[in-house]
Amino acid sequence: MYKNFFSFRERPFKLVPNPAYLFLSKSHEEVLAHLTYAVIQGDGFVEITGEVGTGKTTLCRAFLENLDNNTKAAYIFNPNLNSIQLLKTINDEFGIASDADNTKDLIDRLNSFLIAKKAQGKKVILIIDEAQNLTTEVLEQLRLLSNLETSRDKLLQIILVGQPELGEKLDSHELRQLDQRITLRCQLVPLSHKEVREYIQHRINIASKKAGIQFAGAAYRSIYHYSRGIPRLINIVCDRALLTAFVLDQQIISGKIAMAAIRELGVKGDMKRRGLQNRKRTILFFSLLCTGIFVVMVFRSGFLDQNAIISSPESTRIDNSGSKHFTRS
Repeated sequence: MYKNFFSFRERPFKLVPNPAYLFLSKSHEEVLAHLTYAVIQGDGFVEITGEVGTGKTTLCRAFLENLDNNTKAAYIFNPNLNSIQLLKTINDEFGIASDADNTKDLIDRLNSFLIAKKAQGKKVILIIDEAQNLTTEVLEQLRLLSNLETSRDKLLQIILVGQPELGEKLDSHELRQLDQRITLRCQLVPLSHKEVREYIQHRINIASKKAGIQFAGAAYRSIYHYSRGIPRLINIVCDRALLTAFVLDQQIISGKIAMAAIRELGVKGDMKRRGLQNRKRTILFFSLLCTGIFVVMVFRSGFLDQNAIISSPESTRIDNSGSKHFTRS
């Protein structure tokens, strides 16, 4: 909607992991450098973690695009798979036959592929994004894949990318063998205030046909405080701020425009939270109501049974007998 107004080739803050828009903050640059070094060395597992929206997927795709012809890579983004499904997916990504339905045949074909690539002097890497979703069973299967090796080198290098929960999962007792094989751990952190300014300008410069759009200092501050340096949140609020500026026919994103965008996003977020809270309250109310009805029914049933016992002929005879016995004594 605002693309032509600001002379953009495309919207600069779209929520897609486009490597062309990769901004190398200090943290991103360090992780990318470590990742490149680890692949050159070819040792063990690599673990990359970062909070939601810090740019892990964008970094992975940029890394993959810059690999040379001597490196064969497979990238798996949706790892909600069991062991067999994961092996089939890995083979598919490498262009290997994956019609077998058992672990042995799938691994044998993968091993043959890896040996052939090694003979050609090529490296093979496997990147699994959102790896915090992998089950313990699948992670253990990946550890076994790392046993594919020659007497001198690993045939497959595995890079696990995920949210901080991935690190917590790997720290578990069940996965201690895998944890010991991780030779490099990197963490992506949110952007600093200075990097937020640079990030916004970086994306605008790539998308712009000509210079024009500007963000005021107050706008940068508001966006930084709202986003806490998380690139995905920066994209969301900047996109909304540009739309607000377009509606107001303004070429400069002022602090007031940024705050208006943040307030609108906050209202929507509050509405969603309130809706969720109301649903929870409704569920809780009906749960308590059903519990109360159940308790009353059980109580009344017990009370009626007790009255029936008291008023029964047998109980009357017992009471009379007890009464006579008491009189004799």
